[in-house]
Amino acid sequence: MLRIGLCQLTSSAEPAENLAPIREGVARAAGEGARVVVFPEAAMARFGVPLGPVAEPLDGPWAKSVAAIADEHGVLVVAGMFTPHEDGRVRNTLLITGLGHHTGYDKIHLYDAFGFRESDTVAPGASPVTVEVDGVTLGFATCYDVRFPELFRALADRGASVVVLPTSWGAGEGKRDQWDVLVRARALDSGCWVLGCGQADPAASGVEVNPKAPTGIGYSTVADGFGRVHAQLGAGPESVVVDIDPEVAEKARNATGALANRRL
Repeated sequence: MLRIGLCQLTSSAEPAENLAPIREGVARAAGEGARVVVFPEAAMARFGVPLGPVAEPLDGPWAKSVAAIADEHGVLVVAGMFTPHEDGRVRNTLLITGLGHHTGYDKIHLYDAFGFRESDTVAPGASPVTVEVDGVTLGFATCYDVRFPELFRALADRGASVVVLPTSWGAGEGKRDQWDVLVRARALDSGCWVLGCGQADPAASGVEVNPKAPTGIGYSTVADGFGRVHAQLGAGPESVVVDIDPEVAEKARNATGALANRRL
């Protein structure tokens, strides 16, 4: 069993300001026994502002500050940030730090959809990433990645029984319904637990943001490999701690045959 905390929040445009809710969220979740604490995509700085000026490498001050928080509380922290890319764009990176790890996952599938073009300012990643915590293998995906079952199955093939999915979901007609369906579908496709941790809806806190940017709708969701929802938050800033049993992933895969019976 692995206890994981999800901290749904509304990031500001200032990286230094966003360290405070990360520090508070880690302390709270660790106090409830969490070994992994997850924050949304763009936890470093929200979308809708220029990303180049805030981007820092994984050995930069922002990531080092998060690493220090993780080490202080003896947990693995996952938080969305932006790292520089040599072509002048940035990478949309999940910082994965603590418990002897300090690495990143660069978002593979970029949000060139629903009138938004993430690839104009963000360069894509190329490689799936997994890490092990207390004998449980975690895989990582970011937001728009959830529309691509190949990634989740590739992570399962690499031994993942859990996929951590930080997101800053774009609002719009039908988008909440799509989020609910996609989290559960990717869990069923792969047999993995899928833990979607989203940016809260800024409107729920009275925060004004660029209405064209994907700044979050909330509704962080935890689903197991049978597609069952174990937890779901509301629209505003909230957190939840869940116990993840990796054996459920194995039972789901054996029952559905979703991996073993693949033919294409």
